[in-house]
Amino acid sequence: MQITASLVKEMRDRTGLGMMECKKALVEADGDIEAAIDTMRKSGAAKADKKVGRTAAEGALAFATSDRAAVLLEVNCETDFVAKDENFTAFIGRLASLVLEQQPADIEGLKQLDLDGVPVEEARQQLVGRIGENIQLRRFVRRSTSAGLGHYLHGHRIGVLVEVDGGDEALWRDLAMHIAASAPLCVQESDIPAEVLERERGIYFAQAAESGKPEEIQAKMVEGKVRKFAAEQTLLGQPFVKDPDTTVGKLLQQAGAQVLSFDRLVVGEGIEKEEDDFVAEVMKQAKA
Repeated sequence: MQITASLVKEMRDRTGLGMMECKKALVEADGDIEAAIDTMRKSGAAKADKKVGRTAAEGALAFATSDRAAVLLEVNCETDFVAKDENFTAFIGRLASLVLEQQPADIEGLKQLDLDGVPVEEARQQLVGRIGENIQLRRFVRRSTSAGLGHYLHGHRIGVLVEVDGGDEALWRDLAMHIAASAPLCVQESDIPAEVLERERGIYFAQAAESGKPEEIQAKMVEGKVRKFAAEQTLLGQPFVKDPDTTVGKLLQQAGAQVLSFDRLVVGEGIEKEEDDFVAEVMKQAKA
């Protein structure tokens, strides 16, 4: 059977694969487009399986928002080069919207949802075959509230969702930007885990003991350092990035607002990266 340009184009539109790959699959399937697509889908799954063991510590974040809900999603790949690829960014953008609309409980639930006529997991495998890198859906946070929702994305690597009672959209965005820049541990001192405070207090006691000062002075030194630590690590205690003379707590008090909670995601945070030399990295990107 003759493989026409229109047939190749139809298969390319349906699969998103390259023209030569589509033509080759059609030739092997004797022009049967459905059989060719099935072959390419199996090939994509096989390629994805081969790459699953490779470290995917790069990637990007994507937002999806509605009036009272928002989603922040992280998807990982192997290189920052691919993280900026338009096929990759379009894929994670559609996934974020899907999470917002369908509200899956977790990543495994997301993988089972339908995306452009195929399960998300199959769409991921197809993208792996097209791009040539391991791609993994890592995590998402979804917030739905009657309060305000601020969000901010710094480049494609740091994303913040913040839930605020009171204030306006400008304040919500400023708070999200501050959280992205200053990385508070929690909203207020009472939210700091007790074990964290005790660990810091133990370190400060050891430092104070070396000063040789009386015990009552040492105790005051320790508590002073603990208070400073709490201020630096809590959102309310931090100097506001746009006005360091004002704490975030005072800013909220002036606006009659209250931060209820926030989420801050950093791409690849907690994933141990493989060390590649520069030449190897360039070659990997060139082959991709």
